[in-house]
Amino acid sequence: MAYNKDIKKVTTHVLQEMKNTGEKIAMLTAYDFSMGRILDHAGIDVILVGDSASNVMAGHETTLPITLDQMIYHASSVLRAINRALVVVDLPFGTYQGNSKEALNSSIRIMKESGAHAVKLEGGKEVEDSVKRIISAGIPVMGHLGLTPQSIYKFGTYTVRAKEEEEAHKLIEDALCLQEAGCFAVVLEKIPAKLATEVTSKLSIPTIGIGAGGGCDGQVLVLHDMLGITNEFHPRFLRRYLNLYEEITGAVSHYISDIKKKDFPNDKEQY
Repeated sequence: MAYNKDIKKVTTHVLQEMKNTGEKIAMLTAYDFSMGRILDHAGIDVILVGDSASNVMAGHETTLPITLDQMIYHASSVLRAINRALVVVDLPFGTYQGNSKEALNSSIRIMKESGAHAVKLEGGKEVEDSVKRIISAGIPVMGHLGLTPQSIYKFGTYTVRAKEEEEAHKLIEDALCLQEAGCFAVVLEKIPAKLATEVTSKLSIPTIGIGAGGGCDGQVLVLHDMLGITNEFHPRFLRRYLNLYEEITGAVSHYISDIKKKDFPNDKEQY
């Protein structure tokens, strides 16, 4: 099924309609103008300017080092390319935790300086005040529960979350808390599929899964993983739709070879 061409502009309201009618939501990350334009033209519903830029664009081991200024730079680049998709921007580590006023100021900067449509933050009950304060300024907020990469040092591992009953119960409570606080959607990352389906049925707002099974209202992947630009990452939930690492390596090798053989540029490729 191709994307819905009748939808000229995806909004938070459109995502709610998709959940209500059972149409699945397609979401991918992007960090620059060129990729943003391709995704938008292809008909993606939501683009996440993720703090995963810290990993795939900057080469850091975790998402923690990326700054608010860097997130705004990436978001601004993507927004210049967009006509249809809803663009959500991650609030980076240290710009919202434990301080709702700072969370609001960070969100305002993202919205004003990048032109983003919404922000995303990690956590449940502990970020409730920040969520309410951001929304009170008219800024839509997407939540994020389960494996929350900004808390990697607390977890100590990237394994599946909420397998035990106590953590599963807390996740359901956190999801309902985020909905009550006003979030328009919640990302569920790397949790058992059965739990994600249960959360999705309990919430009236959409859920977006990554490693959370097919019962969510939508799915998200990191673009560089899905296209096979990264080749060292092999979680069970990842489906690679291309192997660009090999394709690009081959193209570059061919280019080098043509130069060394004095085949490039040829007579038709010069003035």
